[in-house]
Amino acid sequence: MPTVLVVEDERDIRDILRRYLERAGFAVLTAMSGAEALRLLSACELVLLDLGLPDIDGTDILREIHTLGTLPVIVLTARSTTEDRIQGLDLGADDYVTKPFSPHEVVLRVQAVLHRYGGSTTTTGPTSFGGRRLRIDDSAHQAWLDGTALDLTPTEWGLLAAVSTAPGRVYSRYELVNGVRGYEYAGYERTIDSHIKNLRHKLGPGGADIIETVLGVGYRLALRQDEPS
Repeated sequence: MPTVLVVEDERDIRDILRRYLERAGFAVLTAMSGAEALRLLSACELVLLDLGLPDIDGTDILREIHTLGTLPVIVLTARSTTEDRIQGLDLGADDYVTKPFSPHEVVLRVQAVLHRYGGSTTTTGPTSFGGRRLRIDDSAHQAWLDGTALDLTPTEWGLLAAVSTAPGRVYSRYELVNGVRGYEYAGYERTIDSHIKNLRHKLGPGGADIIETVLGVGYRLALRQDEPS
């Protein structure tokens, strides 16, 4: 199980990345400062690095990592100019993702970079829920209900994947917007209701019993995750 070090000083972003990476099968370490990140480099196989840290500029950490050899790094930052991107890649970054971002895209980029380095991408079979009624395959971006493939839009897929990360846990609209569209889309929280309605429709007559509304809070997946067969 490859270990990913998430270096990010914003807790919401750090938590979202942890959830999605763990769901994809990775072990995750987190650091909220450059000094903490430098202490953890030897314990990971890939670094997700925010450049705007409170104590050490991320480019200095990139230079330090470059001296260590072949530890892959994906930069995750609000610095989006062409010059910033060129500088990051010149300093040894393997990929460069600008904020706002989709957590699913970040996971796919992590898998792609590890694949290039010859490491495992932790591809596993589908995860099932509710006595294998619902099956979700993160790596293939596919889901099935009662054996029938679901034809989901990217947003619907993202919502289903998000609530299935921790079945029974209630996700606020804010969290779901963050997870599916990126944290800077918070102003569009109410659009989640329409996408949930469409997703439930595709889940059939019992859709509202699969993705439950918790009034005043948000939504949760009501099916329990099955034990691995």
